[in-house]
Amino acid sequence: MRSLKKVILAAAIGLGLTGSAFAAGEQIELPKQEWSHSGIFGTFDRASLQRGFQVYKEVCSTCHGMSLVSYRNLTALGFNADEVKAIAAQYTVMGGPNDAGEMVERPAIPADHFKAPFPNEQAARAANGGAYPPDLSLMAKARPGGEDYIYALLTGFEEPPADVKVPDGMYYNKYFPGHLIGMPGILQDDSVTYTDNTPATQAQLAHDVSAFLAWAAEPHLEARKQTGVKVILFLLVFTGMMYAVKRKVWADAHH
Repeated sequence: MRSLKKVILAAAIGLGLTGSAFAAGEQIELPKQEWSHSGIFGTFDRASLQRGFQVYKEVCSTCHGMSLVSYRNLTALGFNADEVKAIAAQYTVMGGPNDAGEMVERPAIPADHFKAPFPNEQAARAANGGAYPPDLSLMAKARPGGEDYIYALLTGFEEPPADVKVPDGMYYNKYFPGHLIGMPGILQDDSVTYTDNTPATQAQLAHDVSAFLAWAAEPHLEARKQTGVKVILFLLVFTGMMYAVKRKVWADAHH
């Protein structure tokens, strides 16, 4: 039963993130969440990223690939080299050719990209009622609101207002443009059992996987911020030095 829920949720996230309801004219105010990586000095919460990866691995990867992320990139989440090797080895990928010129299956290694859940788009559509679950590598950058949108989507299911008729096979989500979405609110408390024993509430699950997708979309965020701070400090010091030189030059000129 849990496996079925995971499959449904993975497909549901894809439907939600790619729905045509973005064309709707209504502007929806997304609730702002607190993210450790926000702001000029913000950094990713490694524990949260690891939990978010667990949610992706156990739920989303059933239908969604992350073709731009390699297993070795997981060291940035705080996993050590042996842990990354163990994670990669859980999957088999096509390798070769061997001496006979044949492609063979082999355990994945850290250099491999995340294994795709389907061999091709046609197989993905066939398994998801015609819908194509999108790649999640850049999803946090692909929608207005980024991780706030992903979090809102995953937690925004509720009973519809009395004057709203929801067609069969659709669900009401207060944060989805148009509010009618072809996915149920499957992400519930304890959908995943965290390895660090963090209480797996719906809000925590949604927050962690949203943070993980934010990292995947911009893994060099922290380095970029550090470079920016260094540049600003350099410019401030340089400006002070130039001002002091200017004062000295003009002071000599007036004598």
